[in-house]
Amino acid sequence: MTSDSSVQHFDILVVGGGMIGSALSLGLSQQGWRVGLIEGASADVLLAPPEQASGVEDFEPRVSAISLASARLLDDLGAWQRVLSGRHCSYREMTVWDGDGTGRIHFDAAELHAQSLGTIVENRHIVRALFEAIANSTVTLIDGARVSGWSRTSGVALEDGRQVTAELVVGADGAMSRMRQWSGLATREWDYDQQAIVCSVRTRQPHRFTAWQRFSPTGPLAFLPLQSETGDDHFCSIVWSQDTREARRLMALEPEAFRRELEAAIERELGEVVAVSQRFAFPLRQRHAKDYVANGLALVGDAAHTIHPLAGQGANLGYGDVRALLEELGRARTLGLAPDDALVLARYQRRRKGENLTMMAAMEGFKQLFSRDELPIRWLRNTGMRWLDKLAPLKNRIAAEAMGTSE
Repeated sequence: MTSDSSVQHFDILVVGGGMIGSALSLGLSQQGWRVGLIEGASADVLLAPPEQASGVEDFEPRVSAISLASARLLDDLGAWQRVLSGRHCSYREMTVWDGDGTGRIHFDAAELHAQSLGTIVENRHIVRALFEAIANSTVTLIDGARVSGWSRTSGVALEDGRQVTAELVVGADGAMSRMRQWSGLATREWDYDQQAIVCSVRTRQPHRFTAWQRFSPTGPLAFLPLQSETGDDHFCSIVWSQDTREARRLMALEPEAFRRELEAAIERELGEVVAVSQRFAFPLRQRHAKDYVANGLALVGDAAHTIHPLAGQGANLGYGDVRALLEELGRARTLGLAPDDALVLARYQRRRKGENLTMMAAMEGFKQLFSRDELPIRWLRNTGMRWLDKLAPLKNRIAAEAMGTSE
């Protein structure tokens, strides 16, 4: 915890202690930088052990599909084994199909000589694992603190009157990043006119350690496998992205009516949907900062870019930012450069901007392709899916890219 001094100074200050900011802080401290981390929540809350999962309400509705590349990063930081010691579910297969056609693609880790395609983890468990590691690091944690302003000359102001300065400030404060706004970094963004409904479910049949995704003209539905501490594999986390009007209709349904519609939407792939937790919905908007860096500031994760959840790549793009920024700042430290060196930050932006834009463009293309209902488009996408499913080398190359294992 911090002292009562009204002004603190660090080499690097990270604002936002979520999955991305906490990982970056930990990695920077391991490189020898003097690192401060500002987080609005209390550390006691973030470190609290989860309840044992015995029903759908015990799982957090927010989950991430952690790729093998992201898992390697977390392992290098000393947090992945902590994640694996808690509740998680590795998935070996993925099945994607067109609900209005006959196209279907099946991915199998065995075809890539891998044990899994990725791991579904509740976000809070990742954060807890990272904060457990931070507690044993040199990171100075400023928790339970709200940021009220930032400028290059005066640093970060906290609502309680404290002032924190640093050579480099990193905004890891999410999609509505105030650090991005205060820095004047402009964004390019548009509304998908969709909402994502998230909740946890229990199904009659086990999920078979498979991620399921069905596309429809109004949006995709994903059933992501979960597993309780006792090994019960009948739980899934769902992300049902639907056009706003349809999402509002679904959210207004009584629990039993919603359960029936969900069961029909997944085409009873896992049998009856036995139970559904409380539902949450949030609007979907694509957002991309035109620049990730400014004088003395860098953005990572959702503060720099947000993406449609249909491929579950949001967290992995954020961890890609962390990896690149750690490598550039590690190189700067070796060369004796300051963390806010303009060339260092420019290299980080150059490495990440193209890759993130490519993924965002691909997701937008998928969304547009599956939202079109014209017969020629429907025929084209279903024929393409069937063709791709039979073309193992190309299909496996796509899977390896998503896993972060391609060379």
